[in-house]
Amino acid sequence: MAKIAPSVLGADFAHLAEEVSDATSAGADMLHLDIMDGHFVPNISFGPAVVEAISRETDLFLDVHLMLSQPEKYIEPFVKAGADAVTFHIEVHPHPVELARQIKALGVQCGISLNPDTPVEAVLPYLAGFDILLVMSVFPGFGGQHFIESVLPKITAAREAIDRSGLSTRILVDGGVDADNASRVVSAGADILVMGTAFFRAPDRAALVKMVHGLQK
Repeated sequence: MAKIAPSVLGADFAHLAEEVSDATSAGADMLHLDIMDGHFVPNISFGPAVVEAISRETDLFLDVHLMLSQPEKYIEPFVKAGADAVTFHIEVHPHPVELARQIKALGVQCGISLNPDTPVEAVLPYLAGFDILLVMSVFPGFGGQHFIESVLPKITAAREAIDRSGLSTRILVDGGVDADNASRVVSAGADILVMGTAFFRAPDRAALVKMVHGLQK
């Protein structure tokens, strides 16, 4: 069964508590929180205070995605704010093993992410040390972008490597994922679909969750 992680970046921030509560009620499996610094990506989102506020509104697993040039400086504040997993980018940490150990030492899960133009081979040697592989299917920074189809073979290659090595690493796919392409993304090997605009603008969020849950790899 595939799972769904609504990206809070796509929510109505004027009614954030209600949006989080509604995502929870709709049956979402976790929430995806994009943290952007205006340096690694050309946008700024929110910080630990918003993560803490979200954590007070839901018991869902909080997956914090650090799109930051220097993620090591901010890991502890986000964990204290309620993160259940912290993901950082291979592009800013080409030797990520030590940072993964630091994150796990704080008692949370750890993920590694790669952008659409980064070859999947850049992360494959490190997957045994990570709970999550986050494959970006758009260039990060802004919501509402179109899914980049060329990432599908990367998802499949990662799936094959994980299965071949008997790892429990889960594959998340983030960027332009919606009801129209969800089946293809899951068939390629994804475990969890991150949806921002597609989820929060869906006319029936619970029905979207049910559809995703019905998808099989």
